[in-house]
Amino acid sequence: MISRLLVANRGEIACRVFRTCRDLGVSTVAVYSDADAGALHVREADAAVRLPGAAPSETYLRGDLIVEAALAAGADAVHPGYGFLSENADFARAVTDAGLVWIGPPPAAIEAMASKTRAKELLGIAPLDPARVTESDLPVLVKAAAGGGGRGMRIVRELTELAGELESASAEAASAFGDGEVFVEPYVEDGRHVEVQLLCDAHGTVWALGTRDCSLQRRHQKVIEEAPAPGLPAALEASLLDTAVRAAKAVGYVGAGTVEFLVADGRAHFLEMNTRLQVEHPVTEEVYGVDLVALQLAVAEGAKLPPETPAPRGHAIEARLYAEDPARGWAPQTGALRLFDVPGGVRLDTGYASGDAIGVHYDPMIAKLTVHAPTRAEAVRKLARALERTRIHGPVTNRDLLVASLRHPEYATADRLDTGFYDRNLPALTTTPGGGDLAAVAAALAAASARRGRFGGGWRNLRSQDETRTYGGAGGDHEVRYRPTRDGGYEVTAPEGVRVVAATPDRVSLETAGVVRHFDVTAYEDGTVHAGPHRLTARPRFTDPREQTAPGSLLAPMPGTVVRVADGLAVGDAVTAGQPLLWLEAMKMEHRVTAPASGTLTALHAAPGRQVEVGALLAVVQAEERPEAQS
Repeated sequence: MISRLLVANRGEIACRVFRTCRDLGVSTVAVYSDADAGALHVREADAAVRLPGAAPSETYLRGDLIVEAALAAGADAVHPGYGFLSENADFARAVTDAGLVWIGPPPAAIEAMASKTRAKELLGIAPLDPARVTESDLPVLVKAAAGGGGRGMRIVRELTELAGELESASAEAASAFGDGEVFVEPYVEDGRHVEVQLLCDAHGTVWALGTRDCSLQRRHQKVIEEAPAPGLPAALEASLLDTAVRAAKAVGYVGAGTVEFLVADGRAHFLEMNTRLQVEHPVTEEVYGVDLVALQLAVAEGAKLPPETPAPRGHAIEARLYAEDPARGWAPQTGALRLFDVPGGVRLDTGYASGDAIGVHYDPMIAKLTVHAPTRAEAVRKLARALERTRIHGPVTNRDLLVASLRHPEYATADRLDTGFYDRNLPALTTTPGGGDLAAVAAALAAASARRGRFGGGWRNLRSQDETRTYGGAGGDHEVRYRPTRDGGYEVTAPEGVRVVAATPDRVSLETAGVVRHFDVTAYEDGTVHAGPHRLTARPRFTDPREQTAPGSLLAPMPGTVVRVADGLAVGDAVTAGQPLLWLEAMKMEHRVTAPASGTLTALHAAPGRQVEVGALLAVVQAEERPEAQS
């Protein structure tokens, strides 16, 4: 029996495994990088071992250090989580060679399936030779042979871009998984991403725990997942389950794993087998009433699974909450998570709590919110409302996008589920939600109430001019004008048509068109104000001239490290609009910085290896002057 388990991972998945261990009476060991010294998974473990450094290559990808940590902490088993070393056969062997129990499939099965190139060869599917790709083969997909999560993946639509994307994908894959191998395959436009959850014991029993649909993705990384996959023809679903079972039996698979497919035109195209637990496993757990982590441990201890697969019930949907700005190219966000509060009735899997910091070194996922309901329609409604009521104070997140996605007709009715969902609908989904003006009024009156409580004052016989406050938000600036009244309340003069029902420093009620709306308001010292679901910034009355930047300035959109500068790029070079100039790495993803216009590069402050903060000046492009039109 396993008595002490080390999780060779971090964040949400480490916390998830620890939760099951507590239920089973298994003590836990965390490992942590210097950047994670105060992280939630470290706080929740019974013991923790430091891995010196911050970069994954120095810490969570160092299998030798993790095995040493397990032995030092007295662990007798290692769970790899997902990502990092979870599909590394050499690490699995190192764990077992050290006399520890490996919570995963045999190393031979990992080798057969964990590399996407070798898995395809096993099934008789050959990747494309990059040197022989022609225009007729486009579009193609460059893909990392190891790992997942969208890292090391690039769609190539122009043949001239192939070499650069191969290099970029390889660098990203090496950073994320310690393996820079990439391959090229045909890219199927706008198919459905459907997968089958497997669980196998060492006695020949294989469970196929239904299907999941994971089609809503950005940057090849899943955003919303559900089980079962809706609307699949019975024959196609049976074929997917049968193929997954045959793949598992072919390699003597043991433990939890997932076989992924791309479904298009009624046909299923094999993508890969992930020889680990998936991020989206909670939806399967909710539908089948199982704890996959507990079953992983039981299988590793030699237990036999019941011969019959559990029966499914209802529908489950999971949304991944990311610290990112979808309206700005999904740019990752960092900073303090000042408040994180999720309503009841929702399963929460997270590696963060209120007061934690979201840094630059790892994936920007904050949490997964999962709901279960008797029907898909009920689950969609339940999750959208739960996300709407979730309070998140701190960095910009994709919460509003998730709500809008769930309520979009294509998703809500399951009429058109495919990987092109965000390509088609992102502009509409990131349109500023209504209510910003009212939220700004609430912010202004909460601040006025706080000042009144501290300093007194209010209505006077000689009426003074209106108080004016301006707040910036996703929809632009909102100007609010108000004045105190004789009865201790406030009168709003702009925007028009707003009556103040009640105002305190932390809650304001406003009436418009006969409807009263309530806003919980929290203001922070840096000028950020959260009023209901809206995130606002208090504008100063006068602009600091130091904040002005020269036209054509390229500022770092997020904190990160400069990993590459375009070959031969130098001050004085002519550049064209959209031309890649440099690449930043932040949160395990590479982000390309391009020329905003055609012109001349007049300054270049970026160099490989340089760490930059958000807003740092990277380069300046002086736009070319266009000749005036002749009349």
